[in-house]
Amino acid sequence: MISAYSQYAWLIPLFPLLSFLILTAVGRQLKDAGAYISIVAVFASFVVSLLIFIERLGGQIEDFTWNKLQWIKFGTFSLNMGFEVTNLNALMLVIVTLVSLLVNLYSKGYMKGDERINVFFAYIALFTFSMLGLVISENLLELYIFWELVGVCSFLLVGFWYFKPEARAAAKKAFIVTRIGDVGLLIAILLLFWAMPNHALDFTSIHNAVSSGKISGGMVTLIAILIFVGAIGKSGQFPLHTWLPDAMEGPTPISALIHAATMVAAGVYLVARTFEIFQASPTALTVVACVGGFTAIFAATIGTAQNDIKRILAYSTVSQLGYMMMALGIGTSVAYTAGIFHLFTHAFFKALLFLGAGSVIHSVHTQDIHEMGGLGSKMKVTAWTFGIGALALSGIPPLSGFWSKDAILSEAFAHNQLLFWVGLIAAFFTAFYMSRLFFLVFMGKPRHQEHVHESPLTMTLPLVVLAVLAVVAGFVFTPFSPWLGTWLTGHAEEESANAVVMILSTVVGVLGIGLGYLVYMKKSIASDAVSSRAPWLYRLLNRKYYIDEIYENAIVRPLKGFGLVLHLFDEYVVDGIVKLVSYSVVGIGRIGSRLQNGQVQTYGLATLLGLLILILAIAGRRFIHVG
Repeated sequence: MISAYSQYAWLIPLFPLLSFLILTAVGRQLKDAGAYISIVAVFASFVVSLLIFIERLGGQIEDFTWNKLQWIKFGTFSLNMGFEVTNLNALMLVIVTLVSLLVNLYSKGYMKGDERINVFFAYIALFTFSMLGLVISENLLELYIFWELVGVCSFLLVGFWYFKPEARAAAKKAFIVTRIGDVGLLIAILLLFWAMPNHALDFTSIHNAVSSGKISGGMVTLIAILIFVGAIGKSGQFPLHTWLPDAMEGPTPISALIHAATMVAAGVYLVARTFEIFQASPTALTVVACVGGFTAIFAATIGTAQNDIKRILAYSTVSQLGYMMMALGIGTSVAYTAGIFHLFTHAFFKALLFLGAGSVIHSVHTQDIHEMGGLGSKMKVTAWTFGIGALALSGIPPLSGFWSKDAILSEAFAHNQLLFWVGLIAAFFTAFYMSRLFFLVFMGKPRHQEHVHESPLTMTLPLVVLAVLAVVAGFVFTPFSPWLGTWLTGHAEEESANAVVMILSTVVGVLGIGLGYLVYMKKSIASDAVSSRAPWLYRLLNRKYYIDEIYENAIVRPLKGFGLVLHLFDEYVVDGIVKLVSYSVVGIGRIGSRLQNGQVQTYGLATLLGLLILILAIAGRRFIHVG
C-alpha cells in the first residue's frame, strides 16, 4: 500500500527554507514578527511529518521514493535527486520537527531583546531545513550535501554571539573538527561510487548490492569504517568529541537543538540509514560497538567533575550518543531498534534538560553550578520538569530513559558482557552527576533569592511538553509492548528483556542518585573527598583527561609551526624570486629607456661604438683564421 501523504514529504523542509528566505530578505522590517514566521513554518513541517508518521503506523505502507530531478548526467551515467520516506526517517521527521518547534517557541522568550533576534531565527530555520533535507535524502551524495550544510549552520549558530572570543573559537573548532569526520564520509562515498554497479548511490541500490555480495568484504569493511568516521565527527564520539562541549558557547536553545535531536543525532542516523553495510562487516560492527562503549564511559566520568551546567549536559550527550553507537554496533535487529529507541527518548529528555538549564541561566545569569542553589523554591516549574528529565536520563523506571537504556543493556548482556558492564558503570556515573547537578542547583541554601524568578510561559510551556514526553515516550518499546521493533525492522522480534538487567540498571541508577544525595544534599560525605585525597584524579577528570591539551601540543602547534615555515618560505623565497625577476626586468627597462633619450649625439656615439665593435670582431676573426 502506498502512503497518500509521503508524496508531500518535500514540503517538510520547504517550510523552514521559506522562513529563512523571508527572514533574510526582510527580517529588519519585521521586528518581533520574525519569531512568529519561524514558529509557524516549523509547525507546518511538524503537522505534515505527523500525518506521514500516523499514516505509516496504520498499516503496511511501502517505502516511498521520488527521484525524478536529474542533477548530473555524463555519458550513460545519470545522478538524480529526490526524497525517500521510510519508517525510520518518518520517525526522525517527527522528532526533529517537534523538538525544533519547541525550541523555536522557547527562543521567543529566551532571546527577547537581542538586537539580532531575526537573524537568530533565520539561522535556526536554515539549520532545520538542512537537517530535514538530510533525513529524507534519497541517495548518499544528496545526504552529504545536507550533511555539510548542517555543519555550516552549526558554525553560524555556535558563533552567533561572535563578539565573544570564546564563541568565535568554539564555532571554528566545531567546524574544523567535524570536517575531519566529513572527509572520511566523502572518501566512503567515492569508494561506493567506484565499487557500486552502475555507480548508483541511492540507498535502495546500496542495500541490494551489499546484500547480494556484489562488493567485496574488504571494501565493505573499509567503506563502513569510513562512514563511521563521518558519524564520529557529527555525533561527538571519541576522539572527535572535543568540539561538542565547547559548542555550549552558543545560545542555550541552540545547545538544546544541536545536542538533542538534530546535528549530533545525524551521525547515529547515518549509521542506521546505512546499517546494511555495517551488517555485512563484523569488523566494522566491532569498531562501532567498541568506540561507542568507550565513549559512553569516558564522557560519563568527565561529567562528574565539571562545574558548568551546560558542559555537564554536553558530556552527558556525548555519553548517551556512545550508548546509541554501542547498540548499533552489537548488530542485531533488536539492538538496532534499541539504538534508535534511545535516540527517540533522548531527544525529549535531553532537550528538556538543556532548556531547563537555559531557564536557570536566564534567571541567575551564571552557568557555574556552585554559584546556584535553592532555586527550586522560586522556579518550581523549571525544577520539577528538570527533575523529571534528570531521572529519565538516570534510567529510573518507569521514565523513558529507563526503557531505552535497558533495551541497550539487555542486548549487550546477551551478546557482549564487556560492553554490558561498561554501559552499567557509565549508567552509575550518569545518575551521580545528574543528582549532583540537581541538588547543587535546585536544593540547598538559596544564593540568588533577590532576583530569581520563573521564566515566562513561552519558556516553561516547552518544558512541560517535553517533561510529559520524557515520561510517556518509553512505552513505545517495552517487554510488554515491543511493536516499535517490528515496525522499524519489519521483523517480528520482541525486545530481549532481562529481569536481571532491569534490576541491575535500576539499582545502579538509585545508587548513583543516593551517592549524590549523601554528598551534596545531606553532606554525610565531604564533597571534596576525591579532590583532597586524590587531587590528581579530580584534575584529570576536570581537565577532560587533558585531551584538548594533547591535541594542542601534538597537532595544533606543530601544524601552526609548519604553516609558519611555509609562510616564511612563501614570503622570502617564492616572493624573493618573483621580486628579483621583477626588479631585473625593471632595471633592464630603465637602462633601455636611458639609451632611448632622443639625443642625436648619444645615438651617434652608440653607432660609432657599435661600428668599432663590429670592426674589431671581424678583424679578430680574420687574425685567428690566418694564424
